[in-house]
Amino acid sequence: MEVVMQQDLSLTGKGACLVLACQEQGKLGSYARWVDQQCGGALSHFLATGDFTGEPGQCQLLYALPGLPYERLLLVGVGSGERLREEDLRKSAQALGRAVAHAKLPELSLAVLDIPVAHRTATESAEIWLRGILDAQYRFDHHKKPAKHPYRSLERITLIASEASAELQESIQLATTIARASHWARDLANEPGNICTPTWLAEQARQMATRLGLGCEILGPLEMEELGMNLLLGVAQGSRQEPRLIVLRYQGGAKDEKPIVLVGKGLTFDAGGISLKPADKMDEMKYDMCGGASALAAIQAAAELKLPLNIVAIVPASENLPDGKATKPGDIHRSMNGLSIEILNTDAEGRLILADALTYAERFDPDVVIDMATLTGACIIALGHQTAAVLGNHEGLIHDLLAAGRKAQDRAWELPLFPEYQEQLKSPFADLSNVGGRPAGTITAACFLSRFAESYRWAHLDIAGVAWQSGEQKGATGRPVPLLVHYLWHRAKSKS
Repeated sequence: MEVVMQQDLSLTGKGACLVLACQEQGKLGSYARWVDQQCGGALSHFLATGDFTGEPGQCQLLYALPGLPYERLLLVGVGSGERLREEDLRKSAQALGRAVAHAKLPELSLAVLDIPVAHRTATESAEIWLRGILDAQYRFDHHKKPAKHPYRSLERITLIASEASAELQESIQLATTIARASHWARDLANEPGNICTPTWLAEQARQMATRLGLGCEILGPLEMEELGMNLLLGVAQGSRQEPRLIVLRYQGGAKDEKPIVLVGKGLTFDAGGISLKPADKMDEMKYDMCGGASALAAIQAAAELKLPLNIVAIVPASENLPDGKATKPGDIHRSMNGLSIEILNTDAEGRLILADALTYAERFDPDVVIDMATLTGACIIALGHQTAAVLGNHEGLIHDLLAAGRKAQDRAWELPLFPEYQEQLKSPFADLSNVGGRPAGTITAACFLSRFAESYRWAHLDIAGVAWQSGEQKGATGRPVPLLVHYLWHRAKSKS
């Protein structure tokens, strides 16, 4: 995929498709007005029919307009008002992406930056428009037999702007890098559990690291046993697949600069262990490694963007299956940091593998640690499928993650982490239990993690509601890769 800039709209040459933004009541932006003049009012005539209202997300494909050298004209509705609202921008960009994908366009010219967006610069708007198109190009069909009519992918986007600035070029680079990273995270997550095992996931990470020159270390059961990672080993002991701890290092900053550590839950399949999950939708538990996929994708994006940061990605990867050797409810395991854990529910396993990974993160003397995990169904009850939850022990870090989510339109919402919630994790037989009952399930899960992150600034992203979709559009979403990359991007920008 190639994305190039072009200063101002020109009707010289030929093209497959020109995209124009149109507001409600037939109000045209500057590009659309100019095109309408060149076409002898043909565009205005079409709008007068009332077939196209300009509502946010409405798209209409037109063919063979007089005086227009493009084969097609694609109108995208953006709503009303002097400035486009952010929610309408997201809706319109996603709808445009679907329309472009459905039309199987090989290339297009995108002339939509003449409509200003509230609280967004033109360069920020460009990123959202581009990502809407690029995200819709994603396909995961290599397990299917070849289609009768092969899909024609979009190969080139020409972004029309009044000024071809360096900032706009950066926005293009950011959009394409995020899209590429998100697509890879989706690829990893969409693979079935019989392919995406801990060993397979570790090999994908190693290949990416080799390609981009990252440091890579893969730990197996023997190394975990020596480190005392009994929680990670305990989750994995019911599976025939060996666990892996994937550790990648990107050195873009000064040698003595403290790293940002990303920790991602990598449960390649979660049947719940002895606390077996219901059969309905258990196939979707291949998505329990979306946090790990996002951590790997984020460090890939940072390396491709050559950000002046030091970053470590840690992914504890295992399966959670029922077996004669599996951990039983009531078993007690000792964590890497020495705390004893009573396992009341073996389906609350993500926090266990993350606990040992968070302890392992201490050795890097981190500046901040951010973990991401499809951790609790309670998060879906609290926030639905629109928003991730963020909790942590440092207000500044949480603020930065919330801001990055708003910039990336990959939003998160803060939940409290008051000390009183720790009471729910008390155990009569161990230092703490791995569940705290039904009330505040997302919060008590984060409280559990906080016990292993006391020596550094830490935040936790619960992405259970946003990491994948069910139904007709079933598949991984790639979230929270945009949020993470924006956080890293702005950390790098703040240094300069």
